[in-house]
Amino acid sequence: MGRWIERLARASAMSGGIVLVLLTIMTCISIIGRAGLSIGLKPVKGDFELIEAGVAFAIFAFLPWCQLRRAHAMVDLFTSRLPARVNRWIDVVSEIVMTAALIVITWRLYHGLTDKFRYGETTFILQFPVWWGYAAAFVPAVIACIVSIYMVYVRIGELSDKRPVEAGGTIH
Repeated sequence: MGRWIERLARASAMSGGIVLVLLTIMTCISIIGRAGLSIGLKPVKGDFELIEAGVAFAIFAFLPWCQLRRAHAMVDLFTSRLPARVNRWIDVVSEIVMTAALIVITWRLYHGLTDKFRYGETTFILQFPVWWGYAAAFVPAVIACIVSIYMVYVRIGELSDKRPVEAGGTIH
């Protein structure tokens, strides 16, 4: 199960990275087009609309990998001095809280998606349906929920483990 979850999270992160690279290239082309207006160049039409939808997708696409690798921002100023057993319980609780937050965010994203779909709202310049961006972000949000639920299971399993807890390259 762990390998399947890792592949899923990795594929999600890779797709987010590819989208960000493409958005960067498009932004550079658009900037060059704006700078060259005097010689007949043009910016990419609707670039900010594409960036808005693409960055939203990328953010959600990175969440599963971040969750799997314990790469969220962590302040362990006080917990680093606590016993490993206490840190394991803190990890379980924080994993459950993060999972609940991701589920609520995904649920609300789905609600926004259905609203935008129902009302047929489109972007101003390109006139593409706004729900496309919501749908693109919804898929990796669901993946983030799956990974997060799996990580709760992993953290609960770590409660009986005697080894130090590794988090982002540090040991609690």
